[in-house]
Amino acid sequence: MRIVLQRVKQSSVTVNNEVVGEIGHGFMLLVGITHEDSEADVDYLAEKLVNTRIFEDEDGKMNLSLLQVGGAILSVSQFTLYGDIRKGRRPNFMAAAKPDRAKELYEQFNRKLREKGVQVETGIFGAMMDVSLINDGPVTLILESPIENK
Repeated sequence: MRIVLQRVKQSSVTVNNEVVGEIGHGFMLLVGITHEDSEADVDYLAEKLVNTRIFEDEDGKMNLSLLQVGGAILSVSQFTLYGDIRKGRRPNFMAAAKPDRAKELYEQFNRKLREKGVQVETGIFGAMMDVSLINDGPVTLILESPIENK
């Protein structure tokens, strides 16, 4: 799995001119799933995300986690994170998981985050979505599940 995490002041996702997910302070996630991903990858990244310390403490240091600040997550499926454009001018998406498997793992991932006590809003899997956000910092990180799980 590959996740682009952005710390946000607010974020929303719109489908067909209707807001389908919206959060205030927290993380906006673009979530990509490859065909090699498993439940172990879901568990690893869900645990990693809720405990990643990128919110400021009283001294202004990135020392607090999403759980500690009571932040929310806007999770958006993003198969293009596995796009390969090394050859030619048009990306191929051979590394992205097939839609049925990707949807299953994506939904499992969001469920795991909720089980950890986080409010999770989502887009609509497979839909054309408009995502807006106010990046806080800006702070943007890329997380990947460990290779040893593969």
